[in-house]
Amino acid sequence: MKITLLRSALNEAVGQVSKAVSPRPPIPILGGIKLEADPSGMSLTASDTDISIRSFIPAVMDDQVAVNVERPGSVVLQAKFFAEIVRKLPTEEIHLEVHDRFQTTIVSGATEIQLVGFDPEEFPVLPSVREDRVFSLSGSLLKDMIRQTSFAVSTNESTPILTGVHWQLQDGVLRATATDRHRLASSVAQTGADPSVQFSDVVISGRTLNELVKILPDQDTVVDVVVDDSQVLFRLENVLFYARVLDGAYPDTSRIIPRTFKTEFTLPAAVFSDAIERAYLLSREEKTNIVRLSTLEDGRIELNSSSSEIGRVTETLQTSSGITGEPLRISFNSKYFIDALRVMEADEIFLGFNGPMSPVVLRPVDSEDNLHLILPYRTSG
Repeated sequence: MKITLLRSALNEAVGQVSKAVSPRPPIPILGGIKLEADPSGMSLTASDTDISIRSFIPAVMDDQVAVNVERPGSVVLQAKFFAEIVRKLPTEEIHLEVHDRFQTTIVSGATEIQLVGFDPEEFPVLPSVREDRVFSLSGSLLKDMIRQTSFAVSTNESTPILTGVHWQLQDGVLRATATDRHRLASSVAQTGADPSVQFSDVVISGRTLNELVKILPDQDTVVDVVVDDSQVLFRLENVLFYARVLDGAYPDTSRIIPRTFKTEFTLPAAVFSDAIERAYLLSREEKTNIVRLSTLEDGRIELNSSSSEIGRVTETLQTSSGITGEPLRISFNSKYFIDALRVMEADEIFLGFNGPMSPVVLRPVDSEDNLHLILPYRTSG
C-alpha cells in the first residue's frame, strides 16, 4: 500500500474508530486499527467484543483530493501509537507506505516514522447484519434519547442485562428504558418507521451507547439504524458503528410506572434543581445522599439534609401548581434526582407520589416522552 492523504481527514477518522479499541485487548491485533486503501479512498476499522467501527475517507472531499492511492493494500497499526502520531504530525500532507512484513513508513514534512504493522488477514471481519429491520432518525434526537437514559444503567456486572438500555419499536414509536433497580429513565420518540418494522427485545450496553454519542454529529444528520438478532448497526454518512446486543431477557418495567398519584405538584425545574444541589452538598458527606422532602401548607414543600459534622440545610420552595392530594414526608437519594434533572429539558417539572415507600415519578409538565422513576429510602423517624 502506498498513499498520500490529508492529516485532518485521517485524524478525524482515527478519532472515530479509536473508540472501539480495547485498552486491554485479549490479543495484540485487537489493539490496532486496520487501514485499507483502494481507488475509492481509505477505510479505517477497529473492533472489540462489543463495538466495531468503520470510518471511510473518500478519495475526494469538498472538491479536494483527500486520498491519493498509488498502490492499494492494507495493514493493521497499533492504535495507541498511530493515533498519537497522526495528531502530532507537522504538515497537512501525509505519505504512508507499507513495505515487506507490514513495516510501515509515515512521512510528513521533514518527519519520518517507522511502525511495525500486523497482517490485516488476521483482523476480525465486521459483523454481518441483515437489513430486515431498518428505521431512521436524526442524530440529535438519537443523542438526546441516549443522554436521557444511559446514565441510569446498572454498573453491577453481576446482572449484565441491566448494564444496557432496553429498546422497543412499535408502530413507529421508539422507547428506550434503563434501570439499575433503584431508578428508571425512559425516553420516547416518533421515528416515522414503517409499522412492519418492530422489535421489543434489543438491549445495548450503556457504555457502547455513550461511545456512539461521541461520534454522532451535532447537526440534524439522518442516522439509519439496522437491527439484527445479535447486532445493531448505526449507519452515518461515512461511519458504520456496530453494537452488540446483550444476551438475556430485560425485566418488564412497564408495570412499575404508576399512572395515578396520591400526592402531586409541579415546580420550576431550575429552582428545584438548585435546591437539590445545595441539599446534596451536606448529604454526600454522610455517604448516604439522603434528602428529605415534606409537603407544607399553602402549596409549599420543604427540603432538608444534614451532616453530623457540618450542619443542616433547610429550604422551602413554592410549588407552581399547589399541592394536590395527601400530605407527604419522603426520603430519597439526592444524587438520583440531580442526574434526572440534568437531562430533562423542561422549564416546569411534574412530581407524583404514592406514599413514602412508593416510587417517585419526575417528568416535564408538558410531555411524557422523558420520564424518571426513583425509589425512596426507608429511614427511621
